[in-house]
Amino acid sequence: MVTFVPRQAGRLADVPTFDRGIGGAESNVACCLARAGHSARWVSRVGADGFGDHLVAAIAATGVDTTTVQRDQGRPTGIYFRTAGERAVRAAAPAGGSEVVYYRAGSAAAAMAPGAFDRATLWSGRVLHVSGITAALSADCLALMRELTTPATGRPLLSFDVNYRVGLWRGRGTADQAGPEVLADLARGSDLVFVGEDEAEAAWGLSGPAAIRAALPEPAVLVVKHGAEGVTVYARESANTAPDTTATGAGTTATRTGTIATRTDTTATRADTVTYAPALRVDVVASVGAGDAFAAGFLSATLRGLPVFARVRHGHLMAAAALTVPGDLGTPPSRAQADRLAALDPDAWGALRLSAGWTEAEPGAEVPTVGGSNAEVRNR
Repeated sequence: MVTFVPRQAGRLADVPTFDRGIGGAESNVACCLARAGHSARWVSRVGADGFGDHLVAAIAATGVDTTTVQRDQGRPTGIYFRTAGERAVRAAAPAGGSEVVYYRAGSAAAAMAPGAFDRATLWSGRVLHVSGITAALSADCLALMRELTTPATGRPLLSFDVNYRVGLWRGRGTADQAGPEVLADLARGSDLVFVGEDEAEAAWGLSGPAAIRAALPEPAVLVVKHGAEGVTVYARESANTAPDTTATGAGTTATRTGTIATRTDTTATRADTVTYAPALRVDVVASVGAGDAFAAGFLSATLRGLPVFARVRHGHLMAAAALTVPGDLGTPPSRAQADRLAALDPDAWGALRLSAGWTEAEPGAEVPTVGGSNAEVRNR
């Protein structure tokens, strides 16, 4: 999508001017992976319009392969307007909360459907990353997502970010399932699932990572994000992939509260390894894009064959790069910088504080010396 961000604080109704940028869950992940040194392809549809031109060119400029993006002559490119925040997982946003307004109904991306892309293209990488946002765009998009999350021989590792957005699911879902139940089914067909603890509570009435894992035993890896606190990962380790391989992102890029029943699955009988890694302290500029950046950092480390704890730390570092810029995409740390910071001992990690420009810090500042005060990495 093309995103518009106000140039000044205030309600969307009061802000007169906006800056144009790019956004969308899957494309954000693809851009982060490409900028981190991986091969990434974005598979989607955009309009044959100026916004589509801008979107494809901007994503390609990060190193992402956009050659399979389709241009629709009859439907426009999706756009959205937002204030400083990003997610709305509840029906009523808190007073003073962020505003996000989507204009995606009838967009080119909403016309994605089974058969729109050949399997060879979608399965060309070792990871296929998709988002629950795509499933909310239209009945055709939901059918495509069901097809992609159906286990099949030869399918690459299927990574799914739940990305529950209550505004997108109003009046959608199916005759038998509301949006939250649809998302649960899509998660169950995936190999690697990212979900925020707040999303799970709002969508499914589940509280705590253990309850979420009990409800979603099927994925080999379940990543539960606790906001600024940290991340818990449940992993059955057949979940490694070959190092430094291609990732493909499908989609434009990504009610009601209920519960989902705990299910027993024969593929989930092996014991999990449970890993918790605390988050970093960050001087936040804007929260938009942080979840996508975390997923990209986690996937990057997965592609490199790193252990689960290191994957989470790389996710935190990539998220910190997004949190310290006003737009969706931050400049990721270099691989050497990220590896050094991810290897910090617990005390040094806990003392680390990241501010705007930290990924461009001079080499001597990449691994801070921890003293009596908070260690910081800043742009010097």
